[in-house]
Amino acid sequence: MSKSGKILKVAKSLIGKQPAKKKADKYHFDLYKRYPITLVKGKGCKVWDDERNEYIDALAGIAVNSLGHCHPRIVNAIQKQSGKLMHISNFYYNEPQSDLAEKLVKVSGLDRVFFCNSGAEAVEGAIKLARKYSSNNGKTGKIISMGNSFHGRTLGTIAMGKDKYQNGFAPMPSGFDRVEFNNVKALEDRVNDQTVAIVMEPIQGEGGIVPVSKEFLQKARDLADKYDFPLILDEVQTGIARTGKMFAYQNYGITPDIVASAKALGSGFPIGAVLAKEKTAKAFDYGNHGTTYGGNPLACAAALETLTVIEEDGICEKARVRGDYMMQRLRDLSENWDAIQEVRGVGLMIGVELNFPGAEVVVEMMKRGVLSNCASDVVIRLVPPLVISKEEIDKVIDVLVESIKEVEKKQ
Repeated sequence: MSKSGKILKVAKSLIGKQPAKKKADKYHFDLYKRYPITLVKGKGCKVWDDERNEYIDALAGIAVNSLGHCHPRIVNAIQKQSGKLMHISNFYYNEPQSDLAEKLVKVSGLDRVFFCNSGAEAVEGAIKLARKYSSNNGKTGKIISMGNSFHGRTLGTIAMGKDKYQNGFAPMPSGFDRVEFNNVKALEDRVNDQTVAIVMEPIQGEGGIVPVSKEFLQKARDLADKYDFPLILDEVQTGIARTGKMFAYQNYGITPDIVASAKALGSGFPIGAVLAKEKTAKAFDYGNHGTTYGGNPLACAAALETLTVIEEDGICEKARVRGDYMMQRLRDLSENWDAIQEVRGVGLMIGVELNFPGAEVVVEMMKRGVLSNCASDVVIRLVPPLVISKEEIDKVIDVLVESIKEVEKKQ
């Protein structure tokens, strides 16, 4: 089929009869501005809709499917564990959870792990741990987060993030303050001996793929040491090999006190984790925190196999090499093209900042068989599976260029 024929076929599918769409529109909370396609199958870096149209998934479930869709070893691990034991209470030990805790400690350089079900839960757990630690040490100040940040959708996490996510949900929980990201002086001026914690994303995802500067992160580490409070890194999106290291902070030569992890940890199976240094973790007493589903054997089996595959297949290095290639190609294209203002990122977490809103570009890319999304209004976010091939990267870039040009014609 010719390229124009495929685009026409996809366009027709967008207005076709879709049972899943009709049911969701009728029965589901109207919270998502969904694109009008129904995905039914995935393998590797590709997905297919109910009209048999094929797409390269350069969004990967928002940096979740880092080993691609339905990786055979992950599928096998889930199938095998589901036939043995799926859920028990955390009143009892289970082997997958203990094995995963040991593995995460080894790859992170931290000492303790608490398991939950999502990124927002992981950040909430990190906040509670930081407050308990600081309370034990007589501190009554605030948790300092970054402007333009995003940490989840709970009340606690939106209290630390962008204003737009707070609209309509006042009053916000107290005890939070924000400073400008990467502004060293602003951070120094705000921190004091009563500060409870500093929390940040090593790379702001929803904020437009903005990496932390080495100077800023080092200053945060120094201030946390000086005043004895936890430095929290939200690695929900950046973690688990996406930046060329298992965790993004490993690119900077510092170790945080608390780390929140989720997304890619389970290769699509829901799981979150709070990792911490022993000194910080000891602040929690029995009953201070807990969960029903967190750390269940099924989720832990999926995550354990995910980490094993990443190590055995050298996925961190592949993410670094493929990310360097993708960013270099994009930067070469942008040199004499005003439509692209900047290309930034680390590993395969890449943002292409346009000089106009990017929502229409995302739609044009979808019509041409590539899935992506727009962050911070003008940034095309590219977070494909880390197993993406060079040929698939070239296709993503070609489609991105075609789509930008198509939207430019309408400006």
